[in-house]
Amino acid sequence: MRVVLSKLIYVLIITLAFLGYINSPVALLLGFAYTLIFKNAFQSYSYKAINYLLKISVVGLGFGMFIKQTIETSKAGFSLTIYSIILTVLLGLLLTRLFKIDLKVGHLITSGTAICGGSAIAAISPIIKANTKNISIALAIVFLLNAIALFVFPVVGHFFNLTQTQFGLWCAVAIHDTSSVVGAALGYGEEALQIATTVKLSRTLWIIPLSIFSMFFFKTKGQKIKFPLFILLFIAAIVINSYQILPKPTTHFIVSISKRLLIITLFLIGSTISVKELKTTGIKPILLAVTLWVFISIFSLMYIMN
Repeated sequence: MRVVLSKLIYVLIITLAFLGYINSPVALLLGFAYTLIFKNAFQSYSYKAINYLLKISVVGLGFGMFIKQTIETSKAGFSLTIYSIILTVLLGLLLTRLFKIDLKVGHLITSGTAICGGSAIAAISPIIKANTKNISIALAIVFLLNAIALFVFPVVGHFFNLTQTQFGLWCAVAIHDTSSVVGAALGYGEEALQIATTVKLSRTLWIIPLSIFSMFFFKTKGQKIKFPLFILLFIAAIVINSYQILPKPTTHFIVSISKRLLIITLFLIGSTISVKELKTTGIKPILLAVTLWVFISIFSLMYIMN
C-alpha cells in the first residue's frame, strides 16, 4: 500500500509541475521531502530522466533567444569564465592535497564546481577512472549545494540590487548545475534567464579542455572525450527563432513547455539527493565543496559588480 501511495504522490507532483502549479524552489523542496518520507520507487529511472529532460528543456529555451543577443552575452561572460575556471581548478587541487582528500573525489568536486556540476562529473569520471563511490560522493555534495543555491542566490541578487544581466551572469558562473542555474534565474526575470542559459552552455564547452587536462594529470590514455551535442541543438533552436522559421505562437509554446519540464527536472533532482550518502562522505569533501563554492560565488559577484 505504501509503495502504491508513493508512486501516486510522485506522479501527482510531476503532473502539478507540468500544469504550472509549482515553481522551481518548491519543486526541489518537494523532491527532497519526498525522498525523506518515501523510498523512491523510480530511482533508477530518475537519473536518466534528469539527463534527457534537462537537455530537452535547454534546447527548448533556445526558441526564445536571438543570435545577436546570444553572441553579445557569450562575449560578456568569456573573460569571467576563463578566470573563474582556472582559479577554481587550481584552488581545488591545492585544497584536495591540503585536506588529504582522495584525489579523484577532490577532482570530481572541483570539476563540478568549476564548470557545470553533474555534467562535468559525468564527463570527467570515466577519464580519471573514478569508481561508483567517488562519483556518488561528488554528485551528492554538488546536488545539495545546487539546492541551497536555488534559494540563496535570488535573495542575494535582490539584496545587492543586481540587474537582470548581472544576476544572469552570476548564476551561470557560480551555480554548479545548469538545472539550478536556470531554476534560479527563472524567478528573477526573463532577461536573466536568457543570459544565464547562454553563458552556462558556453561554459559547458570548457569540459573539453578540462577533460584533456584531467587525462594528463591522471596519466590515463585512450579515453574518449565527449562533446555535449545538445549544445548544437540549442544553437539550431536560436537560429530557427532568429529567422522566424516557426510562427511566434509555436516558439512561445515550446519555451513555456520547456520551463515546465525544467521544474519537473528540479523535482527529480530533489528526489535523488541521498541523505545516507551525504552522511557517509565525511566532513572533508563537503568542506572542500563549500570552500570552492563560496570562493567562486564571491569572486564572480565582485568581478561582475565592479
